[in-house]
Amino acid sequence: MSDHLTVVTHPLVQHKLTLMRKRDTPTALFRQLLREISQLLAYEITRELELTTETVDTPLQPMDAPVLAGKKLALISILRAGNGLLDGVLELIPSARVGFVGLYRDEETLQPVQYYFKVPEALDDRLVIAVDPMLATGNSSAAAIDLLKKAGATNIRFLCLLAAPEGVARMKEAHPDVPIVTAALDECLNEKGYIVPGLGDAGDRMFGTK
Repeated sequence: MSDHLTVVTHPLVQHKLTLMRKRDTPTALFRQLLREISQLLAYEITRELELTTETVDTPLQPMDAPVLAGKKLALISILRAGNGLLDGVLELIPSARVGFVGLYRDEETLQPVQYYFKVPEALDDRLVIAVDPMLATGNSSAAAIDLLKKAGATNIRFLCLLAAPEGVARMKEAHPDVPIVTAALDECLNEKGYIVPGLGDAGDRMFGTK
C-alpha cells in the first residue's frame, strides 16, 4: 500500500465485496451492496476533509463545534457504472455538488471515447471525488481526470470498488497527484481488458443489462 493507493480492508467492506463477486447474486442485491459499500469507502476517502468551527447552542450551553470548511465538495460519476457508487456517497454527503463524465470504451482499441461532460462550477475551490466501480486498464479513468483538470479541478481523489495493477500503474503515471481508494487490488486484466477475478461487468450487473 502506498500514498497513491489505499485498499480498504475493513471487514464489512470485504464481506460485501465477496457477496458482489458471486455469479448468482441477483441485480437488486448487487445494487444494494454497491450502495452500502460505497458509503463505507466514502468514509475512508473523506477522512481528511478540512474542518472549521462554528458556534452552536446545545441544550446546555453554547460551544464552538466542528463543521466542514470551504465549498461543497464535488462528486463526479464516470458514466454509467459510476452512478452506483454515486448514490451511496450522496446519502453520506447529501449537500455535495454532482457532475457526470460520459466515456465508453472502444472494444477494439480499449481507448475511451467521450460523449458527455457536465460538472459543477468552481472546481478549483472544491475537493473533487471521481467515482467508477472498476479501475481496469485505467485509460477511461485517466481520460476523465484529464477532463476534470481541464475544467479547473486541482484537488482530486478517485474512488473505485475494484482495481487492477495495470490500471493503478496507468493512473499513477498519468496522475500521480490523484490518490486512489479501493476495496480490492485484484490479480490482473484478461485479454478483453476485464479485471480478474473481478466480478464481471459492474454496469451490466447493476442495471440488469447484457
